[in-house]
Amino acid sequence: MIFEKRSTRTRMSTETGFALLGGHPCFLTSKDIHLGVNESTKDTARVLSSLTDIVLARVYSHSTLEQLDKEASIPIINGLSDLYHPIQILADLLTLQEHYGSLKGLTVSWIGDGNNVLHSLMMSLAKLGVNLRIATPKGYEPGANITQEALRLSKQFGTDLQLFSEPLEAAEGSNVLVTDTWIGMGQEDEKNKRLKDFHGYQVTMQGFNNAPRRYPSQSIKYGTSAI
Repeated sequence: MIFEKRSTRTRMSTETGFALLGGHPCFLTSKDIHLGVNESTKDTARVLSSLTDIVLARVYSHSTLEQLDKEASIPIINGLSDLYHPIQILADLLTLQEHYGSLKGLTVSWIGDGNNVLHSLMMSLAKLGVNLRIATPKGYEPGANITQEALRLSKQFGTDLQLFSEPLEAAEGSNVLVTDTWIGMGQEDEKNKRLKDFHGYQVTMQGFNNAPRRYPSQSIKYGTSAI
């Protein structure tokens, strides 16, 4: 378990999960290994491949994951990168499935930053038959290449993907409202600007009232994922 970026929930859930399934997790931070510094990423990937069965890496740059995957002979799990955050989305989808019983036909609204969490939603929801409505402030839209691929997936799987600038528009007719912190790790220097730019891009009761959809015969609720 390589953690360039720290996280209470991701560490505890993955480390506990490995142990409960009979595995032996090894927690490594940037202080424990010299990933890409004294030891190249290529060398690290080959060493870990010879000593472990699988690697979960929570890194700053997605290119680090790609290089690990290229050089390793064992599976590499993306625990988080600047481009995607798939294990959080898996936990979110599990939560929704437990709550609704089925994912197909649901509509999810994202209100906030066009960040790695949103990117993972965009790459996964269409494949599961889930519609997605997105509202981001100007200048904080999701990546153009990811948007293009998400639109292709939406067309392929027959779902609806729409992008808005106004949060209440995105919330209209939705089953689930999702947001994220405005200021992620490494963005502390942008705090004042982000607080201004993201004003209003949050989950509110007004947004809930604009999303009166029920499925199946259940109210929209606040919730949190396991990771």
